[in-house]
Amino acid sequence: MALVTHGDQKYQNSEKLAAASDWPGLSIEHRKFEAGCQATPVPICTELVMLLSGGGMVCRAGNGEVQKSLARPGMSYLVPVGTQESHLELSDRMECLHLYLPPALLDQSALADFDIDPAKIEIAYAHGLADQVLFHICSPLRDLLHRPRQPTDALFVEGIQVALAAHLLGNYTTDRWHAPDRSPSLDPRRLQRVLDYIEASLGGDIRLEDLAAQACLSPYHFSRLFREATGLSPHRYVTDRRVQAARHELARDRLSLVEIALEFGFGSQANFTRVFRKAASLTPGQYRELCCGQAEVKADRDDMAFRRDCA
Repeated sequence: MALVTHGDQKYQNSEKLAAASDWPGLSIEHRKFEAGCQATPVPICTELVMLLSGGGMVCRAGNGEVQKSLARPGMSYLVPVGTQESHLELSDRMECLHLYLPPALLDQSALADFDIDPAKIEIAYAHGLADQVLFHICSPLRDLLHRPRQPTDALFVEGIQVALAAHLLGNYTTDRWHAPDRSPSLDPRRLQRVLDYIEASLGGDIRLEDLAAQACLSPYHFSRLFREATGLSPHRYVTDRRVQAARHELARDRLSLVEIALEFGFGSQANFTRVFRKAASLTPGQYRELCCGQAEVKADRDDMAFRRDCA
């Protein structure tokens, strides 16, 4: 019997790219989100959310606890069965893999192996988990959703389920996981102020000194604390945000390449092409062609397109 989940009820304004719910102990969804608030029904199973691409601030409240974190690819979020969530909001576009686990995390055969009383298992309402082991356990499931089924898939999924359950029990039960201590020098409020300043200034000259001033810190201490909070240097974060904004504008097919370059602080079309190609492995013109469906990008046109974009 397939596992009953709550994804469609919770994420009504997302796009479900793929899903699989054939197995009694695991259901999987691949979703794309726009910025904004999500519904907060009481989950009927334990949910693990893994960020695949995009990123931004994730603000959520559950069981009387308010959590804010800057999400980036590879991060994970846990929502235990029965969590009384009252708020969930994303600041930007994100693409996520959702895994739904049964209320009893382990089936009876696994309980016999682990010698664990299911009545005593309580998974933590944990956020912003930069756990590479967890990510590597689960990320292969995305490929499973986007390829033809194979006879060994059930065995493959069962192995992942057991490994995932063992990892969650070993690290993320309420008696084992504790929210990381945040630096008092760059709390979520100051970090958000810096991020808001970056968003409002993408078209101008963003200096490290200006960012540090938003956080009321010296440039040296700000750079270190910003990297700890986001996993990126200030310069890399600003560049990534400019590229993401440019991607959005390219897909709208409204402005010329030189207008987009100036609009988002690249300075020139040539620099825009160089930075964008390094981040996306495509020139801006090629990316626009893909988004707008004008033509397929062919490898033998790379050099010609690059010269055209830089002209």
